[in-house]
Amino acid sequence: MSHITLIRHGQANSGAQDEASYDKLSPLGHQQSAWLGAHLHAQGQHHTRLYTGTLTRHIETAAAMDTGLEPTRDARLNELEYLTLSHALKAEHGVPFPQDEHAFTSHLPQMFDYWQRDQITDAPERFGDFEARTQAVIADIAQGDGPALVVTSGGVIAMIMRQVLRLDIAGMAQIALAIYNTSQHRLFPIGGTLSPTLFNAIPHLEAPDRHYAQTHV
Repeated sequence: MSHITLIRHGQANSGAQDEASYDKLSPLGHQQSAWLGAHLHAQGQHHTRLYTGTLTRHIETAAAMDTGLEPTRDARLNELEYLTLSHALKAEHGVPFPQDEHAFTSHLPQMFDYWQRDQITDAPERFGDFEARTQAVIADIAQGDGPALVVTSGGVIAMIMRQVLRLDIAGMAQIALAIYNTSQHRLFPIGGTLSPTLFNAIPHLEAPDRHYAQTHV
């Protein structure tokens, strides 16, 4: 069993109202990703494998990181469709779509709660299916040879942390809200079980002149 470093993609098109429009890096997202790749190289961090989802923002993040590794693309690493779920939640239950970051922080846990209880009829994916595919892909990656980099999304990382830390749905939502763009999260095998040994690290954005690039959305 090998250790896994999860990477959240760079900042995407955060003003989008649908999944397709959201799925591309902003100019800052490209810069964040390049800085992360340069940091990993400068620190001599050794990885033998690179995995990404199949979303454009995952692929663009990995490309900008320039690790020299050939990526394996796996759709099981793709994000939950937050925008689609949010529109369905509004249509079915009258829960308003969030219009700013403050509203988003209260909307996300509410949406997760409805989704987990299968109360969003038009959900593009059941919560249980999202949980199962996330668990399966991490188990498969962990069985490979050598340390792995995994470029994915905040919801996937939050779900993985829910699984390894046995979080309830409120805890999962709190984790998801905290995750920075291009942050690192490491799972290390301890006693045959993956355990979190690093969470939300952004050393490549800690210099004072890069604080503006510490983004959540």
